[in-house]
This record gives sequence, C-alpha cells and structure tokens, in this order.
Amino acid sequence: MRRKVLIVEDEPDIAHLVQTHLTDIGCEVDIAGNGAAAMSLFKKGGYDLVILDLKLPDTDGLTLCRNMRASPDYVAILMLTAKSTELDRVVGLEMGADDYLTKPFSVPELLARVKALFRRMDALSDNSSDSAKQERIEWGGLLVDVDKRSVKIDGSPVELTAREFDLLLFFVRHPGRVFSRIQLLDKVWGYNHDGYEHTVNSHINRLRAKIEADPAAPRYVLTVWGVGCGVQIQRGAVKF
Repeated sequence: MRRKVLIVEDEPDIAHLVQTHLTDIGCEVDIAGNGAAAMSLFKKGGYDLVILDLKLPDTDGLTLCRNMRASPDYVAILMLTAKSTELDRVVGLEMGADDYLTKPFSVPELLARVKALFRRMDALSDNSSDSAKQERIEWGGLLVDVDKRSVKIDGSPVELTAREFDLLLFFVRHPGRVFSRIQLLDKVWGYNHDGYEHTVNSHINRLRAKIEADPAAPRYVLTVWGVGCGVQIQRGAVKF
C-alpha cells in the first residue's frame, strides 16, 4: 500500500532529506514550506501522515496541528521540532500530535517512528472491521468506546490524546498482565529505542491525571512494586 505524506518544513535541506528517505520506503511525498501552503495541500485530502515542524515562518505549528486535527478524517501527525523541553512536547501532544521527534534527529529513528505510525493506523483499521467484538470495553466505571475512540469515567467524558487513548486501550485489552516500559514502547509506540522510557512515564502520568478522580489515591492506574517496572491490569483497575 503506497502511503501519502505531507512534510511541513521551512528548511529545504531537511525537507528534501526526509522526502528522499520516505520515497525510498515507498511513500508519495509533498512538501510545504509554510503553514498556508500546508493547509492548502492538507484540505485536498488523501494524506496518511503529516510531518510537521513547529517553527514556521507564517504561523504557529501548534495552531496548525490543532487545525489539522479538527478535520473529520484522521491523519497521523508527527511533530518535528528543535524544541526539546517537556512542556513543548506535552503541548504538542495535547494539540493532537501522535508523536514527536526533536532536531537533530537520525534518519533511522525517523523512519522507525513513521513505520510505527503506519502500523498503528493499520491496526486501527483492523480493529474497526472487528467492531462487533470490541465496540465497547468496560472496567468498573471506566468505559472505552473503540469505534468512537472515546472514554468515559462514571458516565463523564474524558478527553484523551490519540496516544493516551491507544495506551489505555492496550491496557484494557490485556487484563492481568505486566508490561515493562520497553514493551510498551514496542507495542503501543511501535519502536523501542533505548532512552525513550521517559516517553512512557509522561504519558502514564497524564493518563492517570485524566482518568483518576484523585491521582494521589488512584483507582485505575497504580504503581506495582516487586514485579519490575511495568503495567498490570485487573478487572476494574489498570495498574502501573
């Protein structure tokens, strides 16, 4: 299956480097050097992935990310940015980005993340075709609607980012099991590069803050000691 990718990057050397390597793995690639050009191409539709630089000459990349995410058609978004603080990453993810990569980056890691996003999109497509079995999953007061990609706690909706939803869905689909951070990177993110365990930590912390009435006394996401660093899910609870 040929994937269509939009690169939004105002540095031509970086844009063409990424384009070359994506073309090598069978992608059809367009390049936009600013936000206006990016939205013009994006509105034509048909993209599977947007690689979005957050620092653009005419607009804030975060705003562009939010506008793209408002589209009724889901498109994966990978932020590519020189900003490396946790706050910048968190804001980008909250705006709807699926993943991030900071400059300077290695081409193999970029391609690994791109392929991981494609695999996740394929998995979502497979799951939607099997919705009769997995349409809604309930654990105590936690309700996960797979098709709508929505979550409710005791009847109240909870707004999760795309990756937070994927992480929670993975947990509730694997009750009674323990997963290390490396395993979660592999299963949920699709890559397991050393040094990125903090990515799991930050997502777990934000997920806990959103689904727990009192994160200091959690009901679903708990720390499990004595079994290594991982996640365990039991009926009515997700433990970390």
